[in-house]
Amino acid sequence: MGRSIAIVEDEPSIRANYVEALTRFGYEVRGYPSRRDASSAFGSRLPELVIIDIGLGDEPEGGFDLCRELRAKSSTLPIIFLTARDSDFDVISGLRLGADDYLSKDTSLHHLAARIGALFRRIEALKTPEASETVIEHGPLKLESERMRVTWNDAEIPLTVTEFWMVHTLVRFPGHVKNRDQLMREAELVVDDATITSHIKRIRKKFVAIAPDFDAIETVHGVGYRWKP
Repeated sequence: MGRSIAIVEDEPSIRANYVEALTRFGYEVRGYPSRRDASSAFGSRLPELVIIDIGLGDEPEGGFDLCRELRAKSSTLPIIFLTARDSDFDVISGLRLGADDYLSKDTSLHHLAARIGALFRRIEALKTPEASETVIEHGPLKLESERMRVTWNDAEIPLTVTEFWMVHTLVRFPGHVKNRDQLMREAELVVDDATITSHIKRIRKKFVAIAPDFDAIETVHGVGYRWKP
């Protein structure tokens, strides 16, 4: 049996379509019509990846609430929003809550499958890194690839999979400027500049919450970002 995916979507025909299509891609897929149904199912066992719509039945923000709940249970569970709501405000809200990806419903099935595959590959890549990359240390920062763990002065920073990969990209070559295209390619994201900017903002916030004087991620205006050597 393939990896387990849960789809939380209140529209029965859309839910059935995605369940059937992703089952054809070899995944074990379960569909849930509401936040409440999904929450009670996830109480006993979390799936390996969750796809969520924002508006769920009588809860216009139900998907956001579910994402918040899931992030509290696991900082590394891959979460994708798949929704008709694609305003900048909704995208940034979803990412701020810790989603790894945000796709609109007109995304093709092949693109959705590619995003799912990328998230699973990323988790695998980080479980079995090259020996030399197992631990990266720069001053108070320690990044452990296999455990997908980042600490600052021994305090853990709760990063999502996408955030982890972006930090990984920056810290591997301190002082090198990574432009948005490089960050997208290495984090296997397909997003616009504003989404990269909101990811970086969230990463900075998480470090600042642990270390108020954190300033290791530098914006190089018009070019990209770098980790200060």
